[in-house]
Amino acid sequence: MNIPLFDAHCDTALCIFQQGKPLRENDLHTDLMRRRAFSPCAQFFALFSDAGECDPEKNFRSELKNIKAEAAKNPDLVSLCKNSGEAKEAFKAGKTAAFLSVEGAEQLGCSVEGLEWAYAEGVRAVNLTWNYANSLSGSNADRPEEGLTEKGRAFVRRCRELGVLPDMSHISEKAFWDVYESGGVMFASHSNSKSVYCHRRNLTDEQFAAIIETGGVAGLNLYAEFLGENAACDTVIAHAERFLSLGGEKAVAIGADLDGCDALPEGISGIQDMEKLYEAFLRKNYSESLLRDIFFNNLFNLIERTFD
Repeated sequence: MNIPLFDAHCDTALCIFQQGKPLRENDLHTDLMRRRAFSPCAQFFALFSDAGECDPEKNFRSELKNIKAEAAKNPDLVSLCKNSGEAKEAFKAGKTAAFLSVEGAEQLGCSVEGLEWAYAEGVRAVNLTWNYANSLSGSNADRPEEGLTEKGRAFVRRCRELGVLPDMSHISEKAFWDVYESGGVMFASHSNSKSVYCHRRNLTDEQFAAIIETGGVAGLNLYAEFLGENAACDTVIAHAERFLSLGGEKAVAIGADLDGCDALPEGISGIQDMEKLYEAFLRKNYSESLLRDIFFNNLFNLIERTFD
């Protein structure tokens, strides 16, 4: 079965950097060799460092250097891309199209200058926060009552001007609405439905409706902690069904959080098992055209509109 896949979020870049493992083939949740089963295949590789444990700006630059070096070692399997045109060229060559994102603007010094430097280096999406509030915004784990600061508003404006997606996963709900009111597409790379499972990391129906309204997408997160009790493929589908019931056929994507989570749904141990999730949808009589939108087209259409 030819399954396309465009995943909005993984933490593999951090894992290979910290553990000294190759991107080509490893024992993590995902690697380049296993990605060959999906066509076309694209991935946002998140650059992340825990600001409570290290110098995030220094770590970001080292991690960025490492993922670029790994891509350079594997020109037969991956191309680092900055827009959809470059991604299409990668697909024609049978490669993974790799896009870069930043999870936590602390890594950019929470500054417009840091954002501009990262953009020049190829970064195309930025989570304003991770699990810590910062000088831009509150997060949904730390000072969730706080929205965007004036500095945060300026940061978001510059994201829009450059063509960088401000990522709403991890941000406080108040800040989500501040970004919405500022205009532009709403993007949540790896967040599920709060109506299905009430967790701070998940999206309310109203937030997802705003994502639909602005032409954005939300990526289904496979982290079991955000899915619910006894998570399995059917649990993931329940989150998708809630989003689809709100009119989200063009707004649901995949944001699996591979290599960023301790527990995946039953039956899924890595990217090689995404076919099982696809087949679980088919067994529930979802059409292949809808599944291709969820697994690939919705996110790819967003980057075509944003980066080109």
